[in-house]
Amino acid sequence: MAAQLDPVTLEVIRNALPAVANEMAVDLQRTSYNMMIYEVRDYCTALVSVEGELISQNVGGVSHFVADLGVIIVDGVKRYGRDGFKPGDVIITNHQAVAGQHLNNIVIYVPYFYQGELMMFSMVRAHWIDIGGTSTGFGAGPEVPDPWQEGLQLDQIKIYEDGKLNDTIWRIIRDNIRFPESSLGDLRSQVAACRLGVRRTDELFQKYGKQTVLAAIQHIFGETEQKCRNVVSQLADGVYEAESSFDDDGVALGEKIRLHAKVTVSKGSMTIDLSGCSKERKAAINSRTLAGARVAYKALTAPLEPVNEGSFRALDVIIPEGSIMMARYPAPMAQWSMIVPCVVETIVTSLAKAMPDKIPAAHHGLLGGALVFFGVNPKTKRRFIVQSIEGGGWGGRPGEDGQSGTVSVCQGDVRNGSIEGIEMKCPVVIQKRGLRKDSGGAGKHRGGLGIEVQVKNFVDGKWMFESAHREGCPAWGLWGGGSGQLGGYELRETDKNDFRKVEGSRFVPAQSEAVLQTGGGGGWGDPFERDAEKVRWDVREDFISVEAAREKYGVVLKGDLSVDAAATDTLRKSRVKTPAPELH
Repeated sequence: MAAQLDPVTLEVIRNALPAVANEMAVDLQRTSYNMMIYEVRDYCTALVSVEGELISQNVGGVSHFVADLGVIIVDGVKRYGRDGFKPGDVIITNHQAVAGQHLNNIVIYVPYFYQGELMMFSMVRAHWIDIGGTSTGFGAGPEVPDPWQEGLQLDQIKIYEDGKLNDTIWRIIRDNIRFPESSLGDLRSQVAACRLGVRRTDELFQKYGKQTVLAAIQHIFGETEQKCRNVVSQLADGVYEAESSFDDDGVALGEKIRLHAKVTVSKGSMTIDLSGCSKERKAAINSRTLAGARVAYKALTAPLEPVNEGSFRALDVIIPEGSIMMARYPAPMAQWSMIVPCVVETIVTSLAKAMPDKIPAAHHGLLGGALVFFGVNPKTKRRFIVQSIEGGGWGGRPGEDGQSGTVSVCQGDVRNGSIEGIEMKCPVVIQKRGLRKDSGGAGKHRGGLGIEVQVKNFVDGKWMFESAHREGCPAWGLWGGGSGQLGGYELRETDKNDFRKVEGSRFVPAQSEAVLQTGGGGGWGDPFERDAEKVRWDVREDFISVEAAREKYGVVLKGDLSVDAAATDTLRKSRVKTPAPELH
């Protein structure tokens, strides 16, 4: 029977599918136990077909999560067979051989049946605060040698089968994690969100019928694909390349990590080749993901459109097995996300010459800054954990300055934890949270600023500090713009007088203080072409210093912070202008 798909029905279904995922997200956020979910929003919700095609995702969902949901479904169907699922089944998985991320990112999915036929899956991927091993917080550091030391590996396990809880598996998880109330509470929330997705999807099928809904999905995929092709077809056919790097992986110090993107544009299609990236490492910064390429492509083609499988049909991705981006199990992946935002940035920068009116300078390019401190509260005898993700600066753009204090391109609507929420639940005080002066790269359009957070812990505990080394390749500018400042951590212990730079994990006594600084974005265009009044305003707002105004922008300010027009004109004319450096 042919599907009846009129324009009105198509539009209703087009909006209903993302609405299902959005309602799942609200349900998850409102019922979860973990601040990383209900406040930071480190999760995604989605509907995925039996073939692994992304049907819909919640608005603002973590983009580098959803990029690899399909491979989990393909693996699950291969494992159990299409006939191996029943109504009431709930599958839990985080195994790196397929999921390709750190073990804290737990996937729960539930099958949806219409009139006895398996149609699709309702899925949630969310960050647990602990999954055993050394996973507490944002996961183990780069020095963890294998996934067994990182935490529990859950490989496509039916924790509910035909609606019945597998109590043995539940107890194994409970007995091997430090925060069972939180993590198992989050598991219940994920299951509830998935079951809500199944109910809402069933309502859609019951109202319009199988043929109409499936026809609408394929029509939506096709339209989305064509919109992306239309954008790419406006670019000149050719091969575009860019390169960036990390100084090392945090373990093999001084051993450079190369990130190279080769983008081929041909008649509306795009191929992103990451073969030039470094090989997989012994340090736990490997991943197994298409996220770098897919996030970049989505940002370039249709950043404001809902995401679905059609978003990527005109994209070919080349990542060889054994690459740092396609590591082979059991390569450690605890810090899998460290380099992914910089990979996205490298791909985007490669097209700067093809899209000069669209491409910004580089943003801070790290998934952090992570703020993690945990221990046992001596008053309550209960474990606690402080968690927040602090944003950094984005690059200046062709028409305006970069955004300040914003999470990376891979993180959707992730946000920092509120000061009030952290202080109410954990024995710490946030002494400072503000923008970092002079952290944004100078440019005609200035790079966004990073953030500085200072925290004092009132009890003994353990700080977890990231180890990202990018001194040789900070957030770069474009068309003569300057680089953004790098971020980092400092610590002052109780018995010490001064702050000192730190990384990795550190047990500290009560009354210690930690400072997190996130990086700024690169500048866009020649800084000496920036309007002097904008420079003056930046100084007044404490975004840049008087010294930076003079040295980087050629703007001389008087004692009252007004612009000395004559001195500024003389200084700017006296500069010997050097050619803008080649793109990375």
